[in-house]
Amino acid sequence: MFTKHLFYLTSEQLCAYEWHNGRVTGGVCFVNNRGGIDDFMDYIDSHHRFSPAYILADLIEEDFQRVTLPHVSGRAARQLLQRRLTQQYRETPFRHHEVQGRETGARRDDIVLLSALTNPSSVQPWVEALEQLQMPLAGLYSTTLLCEDLVRQLRLNDEHLLLVTQQSAGWRQSYFQNGMLKFSRLTPAIDRDGNPINIGAETAKTQQFLTSQRLMARGNVLQAVVVTPAADTDALDAQCEDGAETVFRLLSLASVAASAGLKSGSAEVDELAGRMAEPLLLALLARRAPPSHYTLGLWQRYFKLWRARVGLYAASAVIAASCAVWTGANLWQEHVDHSDSKRLAAEAASFDQRYRATMAEIPPRVTSTANMRAAVNVERMLATQSGTPLGMATVVSEALESTPQIRLLQLDWKVNVPAANAPAPGQDATQATPISSLVAGIPERAPQVLVLEAEILSDQDDYRNAVDSMTQFAQALARHPRLTVEVEKPPVDTRSSVKLAGKAGTQLAAPGHARFTLNLVWKP
Repeated sequence: MFTKHLFYLTSEQLCAYEWHNGRVTGGVCFVNNRGGIDDFMDYIDSHHRFSPAYILADLIEEDFQRVTLPHVSGRAARQLLQRRLTQQYRETPFRHHEVQGRETGARRDDIVLLSALTNPSSVQPWVEALEQLQMPLAGLYSTTLLCEDLVRQLRLNDEHLLLVTQQSAGWRQSYFQNGMLKFSRLTPAIDRDGNPINIGAETAKTQQFLTSQRLMARGNVLQAVVVTPAADTDALDAQCEDGAETVFRLLSLASVAASAGLKSGSAEVDELAGRMAEPLLLALLARRAPPSHYTLGLWQRYFKLWRARVGLYAASAVIAASCAVWTGANLWQEHVDHSDSKRLAAEAASFDQRYRATMAEIPPRVTSTANMRAAVNVERMLATQSGTPLGMATVVSEALESTPQIRLLQLDWKVNVPAANAPAPGQDATQATPISSLVAGIPERAPQVLVLEAEILSDQDDYRNAVDSMTQFAQALARHPRLTVEVEKPPVDTRSSVKLAGKAGTQLAAPGHARFTLNLVWKP
């Protein structure tokens, strides 16, 4: 965790604290003069000058004004607020605005709280000293504005609340209406005669002022919460008497610190118990580190550079961690791959050993492996490409299913190999002609021829039915895309070159049977 420098600034002095490991330590104070600023710069030189710094101002010269502005948004709203701030506080660069809602009227204007440190000479010497030392200044904060967060953490939801805190600069009285800051004043802890002031009387004056400014209506009850060290509780209890319109409640610093979420046993609860409220406010500031209340302009440039540097360091750390994880993953994967490689090598050696053992039990081979592979390929080719009558028989069977009046008598199937029986040039005529490889389908399938003889079961002298049945059967066969059908002998020969003879009522070739012959050619 980074060390943070916490500076508590009053009109008379600046007290330097450090925040480290959740503890507020230090408390060295420097007077607001030339010698005190020189001592302050020497102190910064010897204490982590490149750690971020936070200034918490508790000044009497802090002004608060409530104004109403037309409701606009975006860039126009920012420009309007900046102009209004500049008009209201021309003499100081330390200005702040806070939009606190809208009015209930017809225009519904914005209600804006303007605040500024009206005496910049109380702040500028310290800021310029940090600028000279190139120390990153994170922000300039107000104890009053920081009390808004304290009210929310303590869950003080009263409609009219006056938060009174005892600080080294005096008693700070901040008025909140429904949790929103409306007014604040700082009164000295000692009056002109050197006596401690009466908090009850000062609260009555504040309530009278709020009523005169119409921040509170008469008859409203003001809830006054006083945060004080536990040792001063009895003395303050005697001063703070409840009235008709005022109710006091005393809270110890320890209880407030616990309610605000600070750890028990931390420095702001134990070591600084019995002192003022600024260590508590500084601890809240260090834990939350909100954006700067008051604008700093160029005085904040070294903090922006520091934040950019921290961002680069963080990005570098993330990249380095990612690279380390990636490298570790690759090394682990390499280890796994190496183990897998050794396992696969062992399995391969085991398989080789089993293969050699198996091959040793096999009798000597009659031929080479290449010849055996060629024989297997030839066998597969013969099984898939050699000519068989099964294909054409299937086609004929399907055609017979559609023409049941036809009965098959004879099939003559053969493979049509052109010039299969002609002797080769120079071959002895007495030697047998070798069978062509096309018969076995090598290198491609050969055409097949099927001579089909069938008869038609029909009535006697029904020539037309016989011819139609044969035609229907031939057309069923011709539907196959690679099958050619030729009628060699029709059931009734009606050619002009053939003599037509016979008598009506005589039998055909067989009683009720008309025979015909078809030549079927299948081309692959």
